[in-house]
Amino acid sequence: MPSAQSDRTIFEDLSFDVDRGQIVDLVGPSGSGKSSLLTAFALLNPHADGTFTLDGADSSSFSLQQWRRNVAYLPQKPMLMGDSVADTIRLPWTLAVRRADEASAPDNHAATGKKTSARRGRFSRLFRSEQSQAKLALPDQLIRNTLDAMGCEDIDLARAPHDLSGGQAARVSLARTLLTRPAVLLADEVDAGLDDDNADKVASIMASAAARGMAIVRIRHRPPDGRATRIVTLSSGRLS
Repeated sequence: MPSAQSDRTIFEDLSFDVDRGQIVDLVGPSGSGKSSLLTAFALLNPHADGTFTLDGADSSSFSLQQWRRNVAYLPQKPMLMGDSVADTIRLPWTLAVRRADEASAPDNHAATGKKTSARRGRFSRLFRSEQSQAKLALPDQLIRNTLDAMGCEDIDLARAPHDLSGGQAARVSLARTLLTRPAVLLADEVDAGLDDDNADKVASIMASAAARGMAIVRIRHRPPDGRATRIVTLSSGRLS
């Protein structure tokens, strides 16, 4: 994989695999390309190419949406959208409802002649409906239970996401991703801003997800926590 400036190669000819139920810790010096490797796995890295498979199926047989639904990348610095923590965590379900509605809606170009205010009113009603359907699919209590297990008892579901600390935002982002139940979770230092106690709670949550069959790759700089099936080092463009 060349760097963004195309003046050096970060890594090439790498082979990596993770089985369902495994937790693999990816370690190595800063700048060695660990995040670049994870974003390549998630098909989010335009500077990387290679052969990627999931359960024996090549990535080319998936749409990007299908691949990223199954192979979830969790960045170190999360982006949280929504008016509340509950809305933020429920966003994937809200978008899923919208995609289903759009797929079934007729192509009505005549609507472009209607007044802007009427269109805005319709959009507002549709958005509220999407949120209501998403809330049925992902109830507040399930969100509450997930956050509490991560040591986030102090986070009110009505709280605005921009009021969260860095550590709280990382755990909210992790909760959202885990609740979507991807086949593979690629976690980029999600415990970096946490104290030891809360980092341990997050590790336990990931271990529980792995026990249910999720494959997890974690970039970590903390000491080993005993949850990893194996530890892989990326250094000088090589995995060992």
